[in-house]
Order: sequence, then C-alpha cells, then structure tokens
Amino acid sequence: MNEQTVARMKEMKVYGMLRAFQTSLESGRANDLTTDEMIAHLVDEEWDDRHNRKIARSMTNARFRYKASIEQMFFDADRGMDKNLVMRLAECTFIDKKENMLVTGSAGVGKSYLASAIGQQACTLGYRVMYLNVCKLFSKLKMAKADGSCINEIAKIERQHLVILDDFGIQPLDAQSRSMLMEIIEDRHEKGSTIITSQVPVAKWHEVISEQTIADAIMDRLIHNAHRIELKGESLRKKGRIVN
Repeated sequence: MNEQTVARMKEMKVYGMLRAFQTSLESGRANDLTTDEMIAHLVDEEWDDRHNRKIARSMTNARFRYKASIEQMFFDADRGMDKNLVMRLAECTFIDKKENMLVTGSAGVGKSYLASAIGQQACTLGYRVMYLNVCKLFSKLKMAKADGSCINEIAKIERQHLVILDDFGIQPLDAQSRSMLMEIIEDRHEKGSTIITSQVPVAKWHEVISEQTIADAIMDRLIHNAHRIELKGESLRKKGRIVN
C-alpha cells in the first residue's frame, strides 16, 4: 500500500508531501502520529514546498544580477545609509503603497546591491519583481520594436509589483529611449513601484533625459512619492567588501 501511495504522490507531483511521508516511514514517526496529525504534517510540508518553489521561481524570473540580502548590508555611519529607513523599506509596504525608491551615489558604493536586496526580499514576500539594466533594456526594446513584440515586453514590465531600473544615466537618452522610458513610467504610475539606481544625482536627471517636457513628466511621476537614498563614501570594492 505504501509503495502505491508513493507512486501516486509522484504522479500527482506533491513532492513536499512525498518527502514528508517517506521520512515519516523511515523514522517510524508515522506510528506516533494520529491520523489527523499525520494529515496536517503532510499538508504543511506540501504547502512549505510549494511556497519555497514559488519564491525560487520568482527569483529566477526577476533575473537579478546579484545575489543580495538585507542581512549582509554595511550600515557604516559615513555611507549615508539610514538603517531604520532601509529596514522599513525591506518590509516592502512601500510596494503596497505604489511608492518609488531612488538610490544614487558613485560607482561601487552599493546602489545595485541595496536595490537587489530589497527586490529579493520582495520576492520572498510574494511580490512580482523584475530587475532590468537600463542600457540593456532600451537595446532590447528597440529590437522588439523591429519584430513587433515591444508592446508585449512593456506590458510585462507593467504587470510587475516592483521593477528595478539599474544604472540609469550611464549615457544620455536618445529620442526613442526617452519615449520608451516615458511609457514605462506612465504605465506604472500609481500602479506599481519602481526602484532606480544611478551614479547621477537626481537633480541632474533632466540632463540625462534631455527633452525638457518629457523630463518634467517623468520626474513628476517618479519623485513625488519616492524614498530617496544618496550613498556616499569610497567604493566598497576597494575596501575588499563583496558588494555591487
């Protein structure tokens, strides 16, 4: 009977339940549990397994460039990083409020790491997250325009609870990139949260976007409900700390 039960569990793909059942048989624990306790144990293990696999899928789908966690952050006094603010952001209630997060600072100070850590925390809490390098994003969308898939790509971005736009401002935007950025920000305005990291101070983003009218529209939608973090100090890479 047990062999048949195991076979059917495999066929139904209830792998958490299967492992719990096999472990209970091997350890003899099955004999110590009542029927109700055994069923509850199997259901709990299956729920945990599905939950963990869902998080793993979310992490994979987000395509984070870095593996990061809040626990590994360096909250040095000279970095301009408010630990209380970061810990509040890590609760991800700002995503429920459709608020944004703007992280600026020179190369190597931990902008991308912080954004990735918040993003991965959001995944564990069940939010849909997408990590995008800005330069690669616009290149991809330009190719998508050529084959007619651009609308689908932008719609995919719109559906995310949180989108991370990393390395904004590395180079000024051309007309096509400005238009794409405006569409993304407009689609997400008050519908989802966006984290933007940049080496360029927020005050100079108008220059990056270049066209005054579009820049005003984009900045208005980004800034009015944004949490702003300006990181300072030397590059953490130079200090030998593992951070991106």
